[in-house]
Amino acid sequence: MAGQGGILDDPDIRARWSGFAWTDANAKAAKAIVAQYPDGRQQSASIPLLDLAQRQVGAETNTQGWLPIPVMEFVAAELDMPVIRILEVATFYTMFNLGPVGRFHVQVCGTTPCLLRGSDDVLDACYSRGLKKGHTTGDGLFTLTEVECLGACANAPMVQINDDNYEDLTGDSMGAILDAFARGETPKPGPQIDRQTSCAEGGPTTVKKMAERNYDYRGQW
Repeated sequence: MAGQGGILDDPDIRARWSGFAWTDANAKAAKAIVAQYPDGRQQSASIPLLDLAQRQVGAETNTQGWLPIPVMEFVAAELDMPVIRILEVATFYTMFNLGPVGRFHVQVCGTTPCLLRGSDDVLDACYSRGLKKGHTTGDGLFTLTEVECLGACANAPMVQINDDNYEDLTGDSMGAILDAFARGETPKPGPQIDRQTSCAEGGPTTVKKMAERNYDYRGQW
């Protein structure tokens, strides 16, 4: 997450975001989200509506997005709930940024499996390109954050960049990914070695036909 050290609230931020309102498309999306919950349970929509709001802020600022206080107040009003309840949600879940971030939010997993598999090399690739933990680069492209487990331990080390995971990284492949983003390209997410999702490197070693189709082996057992 970014900006979780303290919630930003000052006159400039309020002046910029106090008029926040859904775009037409997001107003329809928000209405559909809230409609999924029973009457009287609309507050359960706080997480998806905060996510929608963060994405709208991102679209308006050409960044990954964040949640200014007036935007969270808007979501609270939409759900007819106290602002403090929205703040409790936004400060608990690391998917929400409480401070501005760059176009690409680089979240490097530093938990034990990734550390043992070379997350220091991944961070070094970031540092060598001017990224610094907890900061956004001067060109506004990258924000670097070190996070806890992102749930792809079998493919360690890995990072999450905006909505995508990049796995089985080395210092070189991480550098190539950052360089591609800087050039305006979109590198292929997922494993950066020859493997399908978290299958064995180089392809399956057993029940190989299942990699081609839903093959029925039962007659051979």
